[in-house]
Amino acid sequence: MAVRAGGLHHYHAAMANRTMGISDELAAYVAEVGTREPEVLARLREETATIPQHGMQIAPEEGAFLAMLVELTGARRCIEVGTFTGYSSTAVALALPEDGRIVCCDVSEEWTSVAARYWDEAGVAAKVDLRIGPAAETLDRMLADGEDATYDFAFIDADKAGYDGYYERVLRLVRPGGLVVLDNMLWGGDVLKRDATDADTRALQALNAKLAGDERVSLCLLPVADGVTLARRR
Repeated sequence: MAVRAGGLHHYHAAMANRTMGISDELAAYVAEVGTREPEVLARLREETATIPQHGMQIAPEEGAFLAMLVELTGARRCIEVGTFTGYSSTAVALALPEDGRIVCCDVSEEWTSVAARYWDEAGVAAKVDLRIGPAAETLDRMLADGEDATYDFAFIDADKAGYDGYYERVLRLVRPGGLVVLDNMLWGGDVLKRDATDADTRALQALNAKLAGDERVSLCLLPVADGVTLARRR
């Protein structure tokens, strides 16, 4: 297991660095023709692959997807809950305009020290505001500081049991029309297990059910990577 964002983020078989359910050959084809992975991100991915927790890193196609969402929405102020070694934050920061900023929430100085090296190499360090500590506390401070409805985009990829709490906080922090993106929402298919007893699976099942009826957002769950939910605040 590894420490992420607000607590312990357990390694899960679903957390592979590619879209689940497709062959190795098709995954390679997607990477070759459908993902323009910057060289700095390729090197970050290769370095992260050498550590036991490498499965917590997002797939290259998901990084490209996040960057595309930032470009399409014209986002300038972003939040990330769960940074790990920095692939997603680097992809987002590269897509941001020069005056764009991303607040990164994580509890691990070890993993985010890797991220910081790559932010420097990618030339985006000035766009990144890293905040070490439990993410729920960081987000609560942002709310207490009057930052409600001042962000455009948020990405949540941290301890699954904490997802609901992170979602509620970032939904307040993003503006109407702002986008919240949640990773691992299919959990390798384990969300289908009605008899699941582990806290992570049950938390994701409950959040998916909640989101399905949440009239505060427009909703789309895509079978990209390990399941990516888009929730646009109304």
